[in-house]
Amino acid sequence: MTNPITVLVVDNEPGFAELAGEMLEREHDSIVSVPAASADEALEVFDNREVDCIVSDYEMPERNGIELLERVRSTDPELPFILFTGRGSEDVASEAIAAGVTQYLQKGTGNEQYTLLANQITNAVSQYRTEIELRENKRRYERTLATLHETTRNLMRAGTKREIYQEAVETAAKILNVAVAVAYVFEPDEGVLEYVSAAGTGRELVDSTSTVERGDGHVWDAFSAGESVYHGDLPSADGITMNSYCRSELIEPLGSHGVLVVGTEDGDGFDETMIELVHILGANTETALDRAEREELVREHDRTLARQNEELTRLNHINEVIREINQGVTRASTRAEIERTVCERLADTERYRFAWIADSESDPPVPAEWAGIEAVYIDRIRADGERAPETVLVDETLEREGVRVVENVLEADGWDRRRTDALTYGYQTVLAVPLVDDERHYGVLLVHVSGVDSIGDGEREVFAELGETIGHAIRMVERTRAMLTDSRIEIELECHDSRLLFNRLSSTVGERITLEGLIDRGETVVAIVGTPSPAELAEFEDQRASIDTASVVSEGESRSLLEVTITSSPLLDVLRTYDVRLRAATADGGTSTLVLELPQSVEARSVIEAIEEAHPETELVARRETTSTQSVGRLDTRLEDLLTDKQFEALQAAHYSGFFEWPRETTGENIADALEISPPTYHYHLRAAERTLVSLVFDADTK
Repeated sequence: MTNPITVLVVDNEPGFAELAGEMLEREHDSIVSVPAASADEALEVFDNREVDCIVSDYEMPERNGIELLERVRSTDPELPFILFTGRGSEDVASEAIAAGVTQYLQKGTGNEQYTLLANQITNAVSQYRTEIELRENKRRYERTLATLHETTRNLMRAGTKREIYQEAVETAAKILNVAVAVAYVFEPDEGVLEYVSAAGTGRELVDSTSTVERGDGHVWDAFSAGESVYHGDLPSADGITMNSYCRSELIEPLGSHGVLVVGTEDGDGFDETMIELVHILGANTETALDRAEREELVREHDRTLARQNEELTRLNHINEVIREINQGVTRASTRAEIERTVCERLADTERYRFAWIADSESDPPVPAEWAGIEAVYIDRIRADGERAPETVLVDETLEREGVRVVENVLEADGWDRRRTDALTYGYQTVLAVPLVDDERHYGVLLVHVSGVDSIGDGEREVFAELGETIGHAIRMVERTRAMLTDSRIEIELECHDSRLLFNRLSSTVGERITLEGLIDRGETVVAIVGTPSPAELAEFEDQRASIDTASVVSEGESRSLLEVTITSSPLLDVLRTYDVRLRAATADGGTSTLVLELPQSVEARSVIEAIEEAHPETELVARRETTSTQSVGRLDTRLEDLLTDKQFEALQAAHYSGFFEWPRETTGENIADALEISPPTYHYHLRAAERTLVSLVFDADTK
């Protein structure tokens, strides 16, 4: 114990008080003894000087030790009082305890009793001083809390966030008596904490241009965690941007608004009371900031309502325009007519300056249809080619498959070459809408709008739906055209990619295998595969990660047919996306030859690139145009319309499995088993399909 302990030793025996005091001083350096020969003398000392502890005998003339204790307790109920007496009895001990004695010790022989007495004195005084300090801290805390309440009222009266931050740091510096208090505000756009205000004797040392970057030190860690953090005895490099001025700091997050940082020159400058006060100040500051933010939000809400009313009026007009476009699109019979209708209707409004559609099948994309703009502008886009900013915008739109907006072409990167055109034709915003349907790209609609940042979220959504509607309409008219035309594009490809399932199967079997046909069930695809005899299902089951099931349809001396069920594959996904038919496929020695029939509306280059992306080791062997009779083409289309899915599947399976060959290569029971249905059910569907097919050929009145 560093502070001296004044001990009043009371005993009526001559010289004993002095002796006992000397023994106590020897036992503990911090003890300073004051002797008294009677209770009255002890009370006189007690009333005139500071005493930390009283050690008293019991039996004394005029006033005994218990009576002295009662007199002291009337003045100081907590002062340590030790009854040190030679008379030991339960009655005396009980009476002393009832009077509030701190310790009771019986006199003995030897120096050990003074060691014990010195320990009792130091322990009792230590506890006494701690309790006094706690009471004083409590009173100081209550006074500070009252000041803090007044500060809270000031915070709630502050008009702006900056005023709130300033009030907070000034309060922290005043009531906590810290060297410096600094407030940082969170800027969500930059993702940093920026200096906003400081107070205290060391505020000049804080850099007013400083920021706390993401993940940069203690301040950011406390803010991101949302929890108060205290750091004591900090190295100078870790302090709050004040060189070596502060050795300890307390960081108090202010919700999502920022942080309050207070620092002291002492390495251990914050006790629990100070920390609690900073918590309260931080909570009140956060509440005030929330209030100021709500008031600002109310003002902003009023402004937003005005803008929304304006946007709603504009959106109603846009929806009316879109409805007219949809009606025109549904009546169009060609792709060009659809694109022309869209551009003309958009260009005919006051809202949009002009519109045009970029053809994504050309490289680079070029304008296919346009309205509301001079041809010289379109020619300029074509002449710029890949350098045209519109080309870059089209590529980004197709890549991200979402609506893209250039808010201001006068300031946007890469649009310098369009500055004169934008001012001449009166546009500043460009809206790009992908024309898509089932992952097929048909181009991009570009709409030029006057004004800056004039496309709202509602308008984006409307145009996104319009893009899907246009894409679907284009796909429908092209499919209809493909059904009515006799011309088909046929390409022959060779694929050496070992990832292709057909190549893996041929390598496993070790001989040439052929694909007799595909039956598309939607979620799964059934492939009829011809293999050398005898068929070994185990060889196919080795590919069980790619094949769901495999079963024998027919087995002969020189040829076997197997039914293989596949959930999906990259090649099949490409065929479905582009409406491509796989006419023939053979695989031998890890190389497949594929013959594909493309609709007339589909570019062969797009299909080949899509297959090469899935299977890089693919090359084009031949490209040819085939022509079938019109009756056959119509028969094929008509048959798909008249048959149910089960009937069409039964007819396909019979054809691919050699059921119609003579002699038959398989039986209906085998096919039924492969399709996992009963033979009567299979024959029922097959008969119905055959009846429909015969009626379609011979009965001219069949609808």
